[in-house]
Amino acid sequence: MKIILVNERGATRSFNFGGLSKALLGLCLLGLPVGAFLLGTNLSVVETDLFDARTAKAWERALRKQQEEIGAADRAAREQLVALTVKLAELQARLTRLDALGERLTAAANLDEGEFQFGTPPALGGPEDPQVAGASELPYQSPGFLDVIDDLSQQIDDRQMQLEMLESLMANLKLEDEQFIAGRPITKGWMSSRYGYRTDPFTGRRTWHKGVDFAGKMGSDVVSVAAGVVTWADERHGYGQLVEINHGNGYSTRYGHNSALKVGLGDVVRKGQVIAQMGSSGRSTGPHVHFEIFKNNRAVDPASYIRRTGR
Repeated sequence: MKIILVNERGATRSFNFGGLSKALLGLCLLGLPVGAFLLGTNLSVVETDLFDARTAKAWERALRKQQEEIGAADRAAREQLVALTVKLAELQARLTRLDALGERLTAAANLDEGEFQFGTPPALGGPEDPQVAGASELPYQSPGFLDVIDDLSQQIDDRQMQLEMLESLMANLKLEDEQFIAGRPITKGWMSSRYGYRTDPFTGRRTWHKGVDFAGKMGSDVVSVAAGVVTWADERHGYGQLVEINHGNGYSTRYGHNSALKVGLGDVVRKGQVIAQMGSSGRSTGPHVHFEIFKNNRAVDPASYIRRTGR
């Protein structure tokens, strides 16, 4: 076998091969493509195997991380749901207590039935706004969990407002009751002289008595028949030790002939409060309290006020 090689300059060179050389050369030429194919196939398989394994592990890690995040979100959602449920229960319990309190206060104040309505939804209303496009065509949606909580909060606000109004009304009623003149100015004793004409115990003449007298034990309690402000607490001619109280609305009362005074000028007194101790100071024949009631600066008969039992 003879092989001729030609270079760039056109020069030639020939090689002669024997039988053995030709066999080896043929084998090499035939083995090069087969070896290249097999090597490429092995490298491709190795690279493909390495890519699939890494990808699988990466996916596995990503999936595991997502599962952990989903689990954490689920736990947080459940915790929030439990907290909201507890809050809802607290709001419902608070609303129940407010309703019960409001009903008791309404009954205690003897208010007209229906003026304050606890335990029923507040009255609502109003015309539909035609300017809102498609407002009447919106589909019905059931209230959500947060909507229920908002509704409860609104109901509690409504009850709170009613209770505040009721408290103010009851305070006014209590003030009116405290200022309402009723009862006797003593805790023990009896009426010894009435309002009107009588025989004066010192002169024996027929004179006008503009109050009533209550006799009793020396030093026994003298009480205010209504709440008010003390406008006199001192000695006064004819009255001895006198307490005078202004009750507002044109009313005032006087308590005379006391042995000791328990209040001072400007003091605010409650109904039934002890203001003095019974005595015989001033123009008096024995321990008693001289009780007068003035309406618009004019003395009136205390009898009708004494018989009152209060509001």
